[in-house]
Amino acid sequence: MWATFALAIAAAAPAQQEAPAHADRIYGAVTTEDGDRYEGFLRWTDNEGSWSDFLNGDKELTEENIRQARELSGERRERSFSLFGLRISFDGDGTSAASSGLRFGHIASLERRRGGRADVTLLSGEVVELDGGSSDIGSGMDLTIEDPVRGTVRLDWDDLERVDFTEAPADAAPQSERLYGTLTTQEGRTFTGFVAWDSDEILATDVLDGEERGRDLEIPFGRIASIHRYSSSGARVVLASGEELVLKDSNDVDDGNRGIIVADPELGQVTVDWDEFLDLSFSPAPADAAPRSRFDGGRRLSGTVETIDGRELRGTIRWDNDEEFSWESLDGAADYVEMDVEFANIASIAPLGDDGAEVTLRDGRTFEMSGSNDVDEHNKGIFVTGPDGGVTLVEWDALRSVRFDG
Repeated sequence: MWATFALAIAAAAPAQQEAPAHADRIYGAVTTEDGDRYEGFLRWTDNEGSWSDFLNGDKELTEENIRQARELSGERRERSFSLFGLRISFDGDGTSAASSGLRFGHIASLERRRGGRADVTLLSGEVVELDGGSSDIGSGMDLTIEDPVRGTVRLDWDDLERVDFTEAPADAAPQSERLYGTLTTQEGRTFTGFVAWDSDEILATDVLDGEERGRDLEIPFGRIASIHRYSSSGARVVLASGEELVLKDSNDVDDGNRGIIVADPELGQVTVDWDEFLDLSFSPAPADAAPRSRFDGGRRLSGTVETIDGRELRGTIRWDNDEEFSWESLDGAADYVEMDVEFANIASIAPLGDDGAEVTLRDGRTFEMSGSNDVDEHNKGIFVTGPDGGVTLVEWDALRSVRFDG
């Protein structure tokens, strides 16, 4: 159904269409520890298959960032604990790593390292070390490769040596289209982008499980036009044929659902729980939704920081003492939706007291975010490096707003 729809759109489109219909799909060459090489479209740990999807892990804070924070805060934060009757004390806030993630489109290559770690080289040339922290890196990871010569190949983390990410050849075609659509929440928010249903179904050939009047059904997503929350224990499913079904007794269609993820190219990524989900309408992804050419490996954050006493500080910015590049994300929640907002898409941030912040995107959308130290009083500070190399720390309670450069 979707393939026919996509061909109809392509036929009606101008001849100068810039990207093929599969331009959003992750593609690359995989070298194994044994020296084998496979190439094709990639599906990473079930729920990532497009350039706009996120590779997640933990990122170590640099010693320089930790030292600078301690010096500029003017505090000696001492913590202690007891062990075998001895009291052991140490300085700092105890934070040496932070959760991190970046879109696959920014990645040039990934090399597996010992201990569930990976060296991720970005298109900018920067190398980021990620250490587990999710099923994307380490023992929980699995990789599916659609190799046109050897067929479908499945590998786990220990099989890998290196993955080189590239644009797909113009004549290459994936086995299935990536799910794409518009999700509406109970609060009336809409998000459009690439969909991971129940956190792992991402392709038109994946199936929605459920029971209708005692019959077990497995419906390929490519045959589904829309899904609507029916209750805490069921969903109304509208097929492309127009037929409507009410499915129950599966975590695909009840409050056991692990979340509907939408990789929104103009925002980042949102995860919507079943209780907040209203409906999802599927559609073919536009050819220009998230091609590889959209990504550049990121740049350092820069802009203007305004304090409540009227000072304006211009320079490069390190947010919460760990996010300093446009490929990194601001984490939190808004209207009961978990959000990971790519800094490249943020125009400004303004604190709303101790417990949240107003975040304005470059496309004009505004969210009141909370529930994370990225956007509340537990923020570790905004560090501004001026043109002269001097660094100023602005604490959360002294911050009026930040306006990021485009």
